[in-house]
This record gives sequence, structure tokens and C-alpha cells, in this order.
Amino acid sequence: MTQEAPAIFIALEQSAFGAYIRQSTWLFPLANVGHIVSLVLFAGAVAVMDVRLLGGLSATAPARVLVRSRRYAIGAFVAMAATGFVLFTAEASHLALNRVFQLKLLIIGAALVNIAIFELGLRHSVINLPPGAMMPQRAKAVAMLSLGLWIVVAACGRSIAYF
Repeated sequence: MTQEAPAIFIALEQSAFGAYIRQSTWLFPLANVGHIVSLVLFAGAVAVMDVRLLGGLSATAPARVLVRSRRYAIGAFVAMAATGFVLFTAEASHLALNRVFQLKLLIIGAALVNIAIFELGLRHSVINLPPGAMMPQRAKAVAMLSLGLWIVVAACGRSIAYF
């Protein structure tokens, strides 16, 4: 399968860093655990934000919930990306051709576009709402889509090994 992968992924996998990851007793397992821990933190932060956008936690002002949770989500996403890169580097030529991995990347892209839609188009109409105020329908739609997309990303991530 290595011969079929684009040269950049073969080079990445065969790099000194790729070899180090595969030969290290601890690096790959630590990256794997770090990726899962980051996923849990990210999912928790995103779930809190999305639940607030759906109308839950309505006794608290949206700004308070969204701003605080957003910091955790961003930090966890960065940690997931870093640990994911380590995991990817170890098997780049295989993963680059894996359809489930490709789907995961596509869905991550869609989820990031969904975030951009919220940040650029809806955030200002939501952030200053008082506690108990009704959320705009568009904010609820973005939140539902967010929950669904990130669940699919997690399911794809856990399914990569089987394809």
C-alpha cells in the first residue's frame, strides 16, 4: 500500500520523526492517550456550548457559557491536532489512503465551516442575550449540526483501525 500513497506522505512516514514515533516505547501510546483525553475535553466543551445554544443552561447568560467553554474547546482542539499529527506521522502512507480517515478530515472541515458560520454570522446576535432569552432558530440549527458533525468525527476516528 505504501507505493500507492502520494510521495509527501511516504516521506513523512519514513522521516526520522516517523521512525522515532514507531520505535519509541512511549511516544505513540502517549500521543494516543493524549488524543483521546483531548477529544473528551473538546467534546465536553462543545457539548456545553451547543446545549446552551439549544436553550439549555438558560439561567446563565450565553456569553458567560460560550466564552468560557470556547477557551477549553480551542485548547483541546489544538492538543487533538498536535497528537493527531504524531499519530498520523507514524502511519501516514496508510492513513492517507484510508477512506474513513479521509471522511473524518472532510467532516472536520464541515464542522469548522459550521463554527465559522456561527462566529461570523450568529455570534453577535447570541452573545449579548440575557439569561432566559430564547435562542434564534439559526443558532439552534448550528448547534444541532455541530453536535452531529463532531459525533461523526469521533466515530470515524474510532473506526479508522477497522478499514
